[in-house]
This record gives sequence, C-alpha cells and structure tokens, in this order.
Amino acid sequence: MAEIIKKPKIEISEELRSSLKTQIHEQGQVVLHFLLNNHGMQESAIRIWPSSYLFDLDGNHRSELVHVNNISKYPVWQLVEANSSHIFTLIFSGLPKTCTRFQFREICDNQAGAWCVESIARNKTDVYFLRI
Repeated sequence: MAEIIKKPKIEISEELRSSLKTQIHEQGQVVLHFLLNNHGMQESAIRIWPSSYLFDLDGNHRSELVHVNNISKYPVWQLVEANSSHIFTLIFSGLPKTCTRFQFREICDNQAGAWCVESIARNKTDVYFLRI
C-alpha cells in the first residue's frame, strides 16, 4: 500500500534552483496584435503559416507560434473585404529574458508574400500592436 508523504524533505542544489528560476521567467508568451488595412478596391486573402517565428536579435533563440486568433492557418485562405480593416492575433512561446529586440518572420514557400517585421523593441508586457 502506498504512503502519502505530507511534507517531504527535498534538497535542490543552488545551481539547479537558479536554473529553474530562469526557465520559469522565460516560459511566458509573446502576443502580437495585427491591424491589416486593405485599402484596395478588391478583397484580399490572408493566412499565416505555422512556420512563423520570433527571432531573438540579441541571440540565437527562436520562439514558436502556439496560437492564432481571427486568421486562418495555411493552407486555408481568409478573405478580407475591399476597403476594410482586419484585426488578428498571434501568440508565441516566450523570449529569453536577455532579448531586447526581435524579428517576426513568416517562413513559407512564397517568400515574396511572407510577412516580416524586421526589428521590434521588447517591452515589459510582451504584448505588441502592429499595423501592416
């Protein structure tokens, strides 16, 4: 029969404890809200590829896309009416604490149509509003 231990004594090295604290702080998420203005006379089609990332410009970290809201994922297209605006949100895994600026880049087989924001200055909330 199993015994339930109410207050186990756990010994964790200071080095491991420090490493775990760092990982906990870096597990946050980065939220990008986009405003797309379609000023054209015709409707346009948009979508996001799952191979969209945030690249830490201070290091070699890459944050992955974990959730999308109000935009279709490849291969499905989403229509945006002519002369209208469309708002969508992308949520990525967290960036390292040492990151001060990053790049949003969509990696797809149609590089001419891929979205890219070259340099975004990091803020304390990791929530960003971008117009494209």
